[in-house]
Amino acid sequence: MLKRRIIPIELILAGRLVKTVGFDAARDVGDPVKSSKVYSDQDADELMLLQIDRNLRSIESLISIVDRIAEHCFVPLTVGGGINKLEHAQRLFEVGADKVVVNSAAYKNKELIQEISKYFGCQAVVIGIDVRFERGEYVLYSDCGRRRENVALRDHISEVIDAGAGELMFQVIDRDGTMQGYDLRLIQILIELSSVPVIAGSGAGTFLHLKEALEMGVDAVACGSLFNFGDNNPLRAKAFLKNYEIPLKRI
Repeated sequence: MLKRRIIPIELILAGRLVKTVGFDAARDVGDPVKSSKVYSDQDADELMLLQIDRNLRSIESLISIVDRIAEHCFVPLTVGGGINKLEHAQRLFEVGADKVVVNSAAYKNKELIQEISKYFGCQAVVIGIDVRFERGEYVLYSDCGRRRENVALRDHISEVIDAGAGELMFQVIDRDGTMQGYDLRLIQILIELSSVPVIAGSGAGTFLHLKEALEMGVDAVACGSLFNFGDNNPLRAKAFLKNYEIPLKRI
């Protein structure tokens, strides 16, 4: 059985590490380079770095941060935020990224997914998908939650996987920063629809929330607030989950 992963998710705004609620109200929580080194030392399986600046989303800024983090961090780096050209992905890989996250561009440029997958392998392409629950259905949003996309969840998943996506990472805007738990109903839907690994995001507030999502079958759990606030860290999360025989990296 493939081992499940614990992934701290780090949101970058103006070069700083922030935490949001509902994709808004960003709160400064530290330096991304120092935090990444701490997570690396605490046995995180992977780090996910997402640049969320809505107005000045410079790929140069993201490249600079990844370059500095890679000098001190020795776990795989998954990086996204404004990637809309093959060159963007290539330059991020050159400075130390192991995977790239494509979100907004995936709606209108499936060729980008194909190109990255062709040159770097499908395992290097993660598709970020942001959703809201509205009027009884899951609605997709792009541009950091500002633009509603006119495509069904099922169709978008099928299209990006066909284009070469190697993994899907979901965030639920309504649950972002709430620490009330993952959307288990959505997780069940995703597992049924996806033929590639699924990363659950948004809502983790306790280790029990991680257990619930992993037991439902997601391949990884992404955590922000859980690790930003309080004494929780990946090492403690793994020690807790080990009691439930969830297959994880040995600690």
